Amino acid sequence: MKDIKGLLERLEYKHVFGSLEGEITELVYDSRKIEPGCCFVCIKGAAFDGHSAVTEAINAGASLVVMETRSAVTDEVQKKLSSLADNSDLKKLNIITVEDTREALAFLSAAYFDHPAEKLSVIGITGTKGKTTTTYMVKSILENAGKKVGLIGTIETIIGEEHIPAVNTTPESYIIQRDFKRMADLGIEVCVMEVSSQGLMMHRVDGFTFELGIFTNISPDHIGPNEHKDFEDYLRCKSLLFTKCRHGIVNGDDEHKDAILKGHTCTVNTYGLDEKNDLTAKNIELFTGNGFLGIRYDAVGLENFKVEAHVPGIFSVYNTLTAIAICHHYGVDAAVMQEALKKAHAKGRIEMVHVSDDFSLMIDYAHNAMALESLLTTLKEYEPGRLVCLFGCGGNRSKLRRFEMGEVSGRLADLTVVTSDNPRDEEPMDIINDIIEGGIKKTTGEYVTIPDRKEAIRYCIENGQPGDVIVLAGKGHEDYQEIHGKKYPMDERVLIREIMEEMGE
Repeated sequence: MKDIKGLLERLEYKHVFGSLEGEITELVYDSRKIEPGCCFVCIKGAAFDGHSAVTEAINAGASLVVMETRSAVTDEVQKKLSSLADNSDLKKLNIITVEDTREALAFLSAAYFDHPAEKLSVIGITGTKGKTTTTYMVKSILENAGKKVGLIGTIETIIGEEHIPAVNTTPESYIIQRDFKRMADLGIEVCVMEVSSQGLMMHRVDGFTFELGIFTNISPDHIGPNEHKDFEDYLRCKSLLFTKCRHGIVNGDDEHKDAILKGHTCTVNTYGLDEKNDLTAKNIELFTGNGFLGIRYDAVGLENFKVEAHVPGIFSVYNTLTAIAICHHYGVDAAVMQEALKKAHAKGRIEMVHVSDDFSLMIDYAHNAMALESLLTTLKEYEPGRLVCLFGCGGNRSKLRRFEMGEVSGRLADLTVVTSDNPRDEEPMDIINDIIEGGIKKTTGEYVTIPDRKEAIRYCIENGQPGDVIVLAGKGHEDYQEIHGKKYPMDERVLIREIMEEMGE
């Protein structure tokens, strides 16, 4: 139960009907969950407008209905309201209007759960790339420093020992506040979370203040129907984070840095490779170890120590710099950062899996041409004996992606192993043939076809040569394969373990 006036304390609204006395039993934004005594917030979605359920909420005995000012109260609702004075069963009803019900839901959710973000230090990371990897790095370092850390991101939400698979990169505001509350109740001190442009645009992270707002980089993405109308809108939405945080940490090398900080209300530090940044990397070295690829450099500026991380590429330099700048804010000792960075990784994001001291194998989520090209280009900088790329494409999706990924792998990899991904309702060989005929055959790259993904991985491991770098691309953190509407368990880490056991290693 929650007092109505307490619920509305930080919300700007217009009082339409009722006394605003009493309590609510539950905060609801899904019309299917309306119950007596609830607060129903009318959210307009892509397929359903909650305002059409106002009469249903009134008839069900809702205590509070929150509507948008722009959505005129229908004649049916007006008629309903005019009869309330003589209806004792509906005396408890209250109606308010707001400019934006999504924004209102965020503030109402924060109040409903007693403003749990005020009991946490919340880190929000936005950017086109690097969000997921950086959140896990930060979590690892802060936990090594003795802090209790929660995480909300693309792969999962982590609350104590519980791992909850993610639906959206940034969940709905009610879910965020509910999870903040659970974290605070467990004594968690810090929550590090990915903040998507959609999450910012749809007010999912309103109603509280981030301790830190982080910007990794930006490139054209998420442009189109139901997302952003153009790059400028995408950029504007990303920039909103820096009006919602106390301190900002920004990639100073990104050409859009000034646009991201336009109108910012926070203090700012920068990081990057340019020496003008507050934290930078000197003497960068790419190196290989016993079955892994890594980076070394000297951190200079806000922190001054030697960094070694067992993740590949210049983009990993940026990710580790971001993590160092964040942990500097929390006063983490340099020795703790050094040790944690050697072990930190994100599931399915350039995740090194040791199968041999002679060659390297990694799992990555690269599931489109742009991501795959970036990854393979980075790995070629290590001058591998052979660069081997295993991938497939999803069924019931654009064939263009198949052609593009096939062309990228054929052009950049020394050997492409074409296999199955999530075929869904298509035949795996039809997808594989599209990849080969529409993509790989436009190049001079060598390829083999092995439809069974486990057998394809086995082929890569059994035929690995000294100095090879093998990439299992496309599945990443996913632990299933979707075939004809059903998801079957399939985790590449499990497959690798089974293969190694079957090989007697």
